[in-house]
Amino acid sequence: MDTTESTATPAVHVPVLVVGAGPAGLTASLALSRYGVRHLLVDRYDGSAHTPRAHLLNQRTGEIFRDLGVEDRVLAEATPSPLLANHVFMSTFAGPEVSRLDAYGNGPDRIGDYLAASPGRMCNLAQHLLEPILVDEIERARVGELRGGQDFQRLTQDDDGVTAVLRDRHSGQEYTVRADYVIGADGARSRVREQAGIGMQGHEGIARVASVWFEADLSRYSADRPAILYIGGVPGRPAGDGRVFVSIRPWNEWVYLRFLDHDDDPEGFSADDHEEITAHIRQSIGDPSIDIRIKSVSPWQVNAQVAERFAAGRVFCVGDAVHQMPPTNGLGLNTAVADAHNLAWKLRLVLAGLAGPELLATYETERLPVGGHAVDRAVRSMLDFLGIPAALGYEEGQSAEEQWALLRGLHDDTPEAAARREALAAATDRINGQVNAHGMEIGHRYRAGARVDDGTPEPAQDRDPELYYQATTWPGARLPHAWLEDGRRRCSTLDLVGHGRFVLLTGRGGEAWHEAAREAARLTGVEVTVRPVGTAGGPRDPYGTWERLREVDADGGVLVRPDGHVAWRAASSAAAQDLPKILATLLHTPSGR
Repeated sequence: MDTTESTATPAVHVPVLVVGAGPAGLTASLALSRYGVRHLLVDRYDGSAHTPRAHLLNQRTGEIFRDLGVEDRVLAEATPSPLLANHVFMSTFAGPEVSRLDAYGNGPDRIGDYLAASPGRMCNLAQHLLEPILVDEIERARVGELRGGQDFQRLTQDDDGVTAVLRDRHSGQEYTVRADYVIGADGARSRVREQAGIGMQGHEGIARVASVWFEADLSRYSADRPAILYIGGVPGRPAGDGRVFVSIRPWNEWVYLRFLDHDDDPEGFSADDHEEITAHIRQSIGDPSIDIRIKSVSPWQVNAQVAERFAAGRVFCVGDAVHQMPPTNGLGLNTAVADAHNLAWKLRLVLAGLAGPELLATYETERLPVGGHAVDRAVRSMLDFLGIPAALGYEEGQSAEEQWALLRGLHDDTPEAAARREALAAATDRINGQVNAHGMEIGHRYRAGARVDDGTPEPAQDRDPELYYQATTWPGARLPHAWLEDGRRRCSTLDLVGHGRFVLLTGRGGEAWHEAAREAARLTGVEVTVRPVGTAGGPRDPYGTWERLREVDADGGVLVRPDGHVAWRAASSAAAQDLPKILATLLHTPSGR
């Protein structure tokens, strides 16, 4: 430890220092703001993201934004789910289409799954449009302070807190921040993670990509088959030379993903050579008349890594700092948002002296397996793309003319063409693991962490758990969604919980839970809000959906954490007397106060 730093008077003293103002850091800041936790959020740049970057928001992220009070603003700005309805494989935009599948719960066989699972829908909102909304909400809350142009330098820890050294990029002056806890949300090259001594596992640089943000009117090729992703494969190019068009604003604003590893001279690629890049895009569109205006070009590399740990002492890392994955499945931003949401309520309770520091250890216990699973799924989804050219009969060494002939002959009335069509259908179906992976998006269950087992086995899943979400109130699972009626207002079960509170859902005959909740609050200092469903004065269950999903008796109890995951449940009110002890166990507080 540097003695000078440790004895110097800090320029700033805050309960929480958040380093990095991307989606993870901004979500952490907004959640802490909603919970009334004073904090400082710093970023090396003065403004929000200036390029689209990540863009797909899944239902779980929608639920988190709903809890944090920004869902309406996000949806008002986003491209809605019906405009994400397809996933298109093509030769070029103007050339023959190869195959297509329904995407993101918009197909007739999946739309019911998505509608039944959540009050929200998937949407598309690029990072440069999302971040200003979050920043504005944080500033309006007036709890946390945001500072741009600040470089994080280093940190030291002791038993009582963390001393971080920052440098103001405008003045060049270094200063210290003393914080009880630090959140590292500073991306894939996280300096916070490095300073905390946390290593990464996996593979770095598995592909090199240039993201080209451009404007062009492609409505004639896309409006009739709306999608986020249009994936081209120009005949004569290597199988891995995907030409990916990402819709940012239908149908005039795009990001083109150019995979440099498959170019003839990847080392010769120049982000400044807009003439060459425009020609490359035109080749992938297949229409030389299209007017293209390039806005920015950003080279980057695809990693497949997860951190050995998500925390070290009083330092916690979230988002890309601890998991980096291919963009397939769109899991990066969404996993980052859920990381921050998971951590924020735990920090609030520990900082308030209402929970023991052991509660913070459950952040890593719960989120590390999720991050690892997301990386694994994204890599498998990326490899699944290679099945498309293989099914078409493309092989290394074939000429462009040979592959055009294979493409034109795909619908011939021959046994060979029929076999290729069958292989193509199977290869396209495998892409469901990327674009309809509902279980990956909202179905994660925490099997250890801030949960108390109720003595029942984890419910078996009778369908692919990555593709399909199965509702359950088993401890560790996300609370199932059911539409209720509160007076004349339609609301979700998810609207009854969250907002930083522990909530116990019960029903007719569950009066004993009210006294149990008062005793739990007396014992731990943490209030438990009891919400009876289906009783006089409480929300109605007009469709009987909650009754079918709750998996406990009417007088039973489902205890829900502030982040919407089930902490514990009891089959009947006979177990109400256990609630104080259960809450103390969850919070790692002494048996009495």
